[in-house]
Amino acid sequence: MENTLHITSGDSAGGSLAKAGLPGEVFVWHDIMYDGPRNPGWPDEETLNARAVFLHEATAGGLNTKHVLETLRNQYRRLAEAATREHIVLWFDACLFDLSMLAHILTCLWHHDAKNVELLCVDAFPGIEPFHGLGQLRPDQLSSLYTNRELVTNAQFAFAVRVDKAFATQNLDTLTDLANAADASLPWLPAAVARWLQERPDPVTGLGRLEELALTAIRGGSDTPSKVFASVAAGDTPPQFWGDTTLWAKINALAERDPPLIEIHGPADRLPQWESNLALKDFRIKALPNQPFHASADSYA
Repeated sequence: MENTLHITSGDSAGGSLAKAGLPGEVFVWHDIMYDGPRNPGWPDEETLNARAVFLHEATAGGLNTKHVLETLRNQYRRLAEAATREHIVLWFDACLFDLSMLAHILTCLWHHDAKNVELLCVDAFPGIEPFHGLGQLRPDQLSSLYTNRELVTNAQFAFAVRVDKAFATQNLDTLTDLANAADASLPWLPAAVARWLQERPDPVTGLGRLEELALTAIRGGSDTPSKVFASVAAGDTPPQFWGDTTLWAKINALAERDPPLIEIHGPADRLPQWESNLALKDFRIKALPNQPFHASADSYA
C-alpha cells in the first residue's frame, strides 16, 4: 500500500489528507474542467496552451500563462505515471467543480489503462452542517472515511468518459440528458451537471445562478466581499462548487456589464481573483439602480 497515490481537489483538502496518516502520497489536481477550451480525454499540446491562456484571462492575469502551462504539463505527466501505481484513491466532493474533474481524471486513467482505482465521493459528514466539501474536514476525519472507498467499475469509467466529453464540448443536449439520467453509475454526477446548466445565462437577464445570487446579496445590503460570500453561500445549495476566486470573478463581471449592475470601490476597480497584496476588507460593493438589461446572443445558445 506504500505505492498508493491519493488524488484530490483543493490545496486545503490535500494538506489535511497529507496529515491523515494514510499510506502513500497526495496529489492535488488544479484546473476547472467544466469551463474553458479543451478536447475530451487526454489533452494535446494545443489544448494545454489554450487552457493556459484561458486560465490567465479568467483570473484577469492573476495566474501567469507560463506558470499555468508548466503546472498543467506536470500534472498530466504525473497522472500518466500514476496509472502504473499499484493503488490509486480518488477523493472528491459531490459538487460540480469536483465531479467534472473526477470525470476527466477517470477518463485519463482509462486512457492509460489504470488498474485498482478506488473512489471516495463525499457529500456529507456527521456534525458538519452545512457541508461544503472535504476542505472542511480535519485529518482524522478524512482518515475515518478511508474504509468507505470503493473500486471504480468499468461501467463507471465508461460513464465518466461520456460526461467528460459532454463538458469538453459543452453539448447542451447531452448535458441535459445526463442531468436527467436515472441510475447513473456515478450517482452524484446528474445533480452536478444540473448545477452546471443553472450557470447558463438566463435568456431575459443574461445572468447565471451564481451571478444572480451575488447580485441579490449586493442589492440586499451586502457591501463587502466577505458579506457577499456569506450571503451567497447561505443561499446556494450545498455542497457549493465555487470558491472565493470564482465568486470574485462573477462580481467583477457584474461591474463590467453594459450597463453595469454594480460598482466596486477600493484600491482597484475589480476584486483580485488570485493571490494579491490588495486587502479584500478595503473594497466596497454598491448596487446600481435597476437598469434595462439586454441579454447577449450567447444567452440563448
